[in-house]
Amino acid sequence: MDGAAPVDDGVHDDEIKTRLEFALSIAQQAGRRTLRYFRSPDLAVERKSDNSPVTIADRDAEEFLRKSILQAFAEDSIVGEEFDDVAGASDFRWILDPIDGTKSFISGAPLYGTLVGVEHAGRSVIGVIVIPALDECVYAALGKGAWHIVGGAAPTPARVSARTSLSEGVFLTSQVDTFARRNARDAFFALEKAASLTRTWGDCYGYLMVATGRADVMVDQMMNLWDAAAILPVLQEAGGAFTDWQGEPVVTSGEGIGAAPGVLQEVLEITRRFPRLPKAT
Repeated sequence: MDGAAPVDDGVHDDEIKTRLEFALSIAQQAGRRTLRYFRSPDLAVERKSDNSPVTIADRDAEEFLRKSILQAFAEDSIVGEEFDDVAGASDFRWILDPIDGTKSFISGAPLYGTLVGVEHAGRSVIGVIVIPALDECVYAALGKGAWHIVGGAAPTPARVSARTSLSEGVFLTSQVDTFARRNARDAFFALEKAASLTRTWGDCYGYLMVATGRADVMVDQMMNLWDAAAILPVLQEAGGAFTDWQGEPVVTSGEGIGAAPGVLQEVLEITRRFPRLPKAT
């Protein structure tokens, strides 16, 4: 379904370029919208059916993204975390997570992000990760490289680290107790023991850290499609990999590993010991 080769399945280069530029623009705008609510003392937090938190900021940002996409690409379909799917007539599908890391957001921690991914014919081809509170982002399209922006500076190439051993590297994850929830607590302990440093600078910020060479591996035990779709193109174009725990480069397995190539096999030797999750929809 997903792969690292340039897009060559009949889609024109200008269709990808146009959507990449648009995805970057609307992700940055949606991210700035979340800052209206960030650290607000009056922010109300609701609980969804799965007990995960949601706020007006999540909904406002996703509504903005959806409206923008429908105005510019009315034939494309849309999937997002907060609202129902929108069917389309083209082979392009936008996958949205307005606030990835809502727990960080409601805690006033700046390590949350806005994710915009685009698929073509079921293949992840574009990814944008924006960290609004840090004014930082990475973005990529398959075959066109990954790029890093901090503040108002010009984009620079995003590259994963060249380290070849976790003993020299940084291992990131989002929340430790979810390893136990998927009966993989020993995977966390093994990764922590192997790594030089372990931190929970997680959610999409962890993948940005890997894509820019500041961390070596980010592991998610449980992921939704909208958590993963934007990540794969960014990691691949930055010279790394995004896979599930079995090493497959897909965004639908309900789990994820973002890693520099020098440590990926070491990580997979640990994660492959644990059963694959039921396939996400």
